[in-house]
Amino acid sequence: MKLLTFTKNSVCAVVLGTVLVLSASGCSDDKATTAPAKAAKSDHNPNPFDHSGDVKVTDIQKQKFEHQFAEQCIARETKNSDNIDNDRARFSKPCNCIAAFLMKDLTGQEAEKYLSEHENPQSLRIKYENAAYHCLQENAPPHEPDFSRPQ
Repeated sequence: MKLLTFTKNSVCAVVLGTVLVLSASGCSDDKATTAPAKAAKSDHNPNPFDHSGDVKVTDIQKQKFEHQFAEQCIARETKNSDNIDNDRARFSKPCNCIAAFLMKDLTGQEAEKYLSEHENPQSLRIKYENAAYHCLQENAPPHEPDFSRPQ
């Protein structure tokens, strides 16, 4: 019983000491060191989904992107083809659809990376998968059976 009381007291002392140490280290002096840091404007956008501050993409850049992306898509699809002319005609419709779908929501940063730096940013890859999903659906999905009425 004596050992149990000793451990309760030691646990309480450790918890109390930890609280005091953490609260003491959280206190700061009254110097105004944070004022200059607030005055400096950072380029970090707190909302990553807000593209209102982005550089606007011109129509010429969008058309250039659409053309280059469609050509790259067709070239990628016909790379190992035996009948390039036939496959080029077959893949031109979905590739142009994907390029047009991507062009609608193109940001300035994505256009710059793709057109000048010849890179595919991760956001463009995600948009590509979404566009491919929408453009490659040839037929409407089949209707579900109606089990509510007897046949």
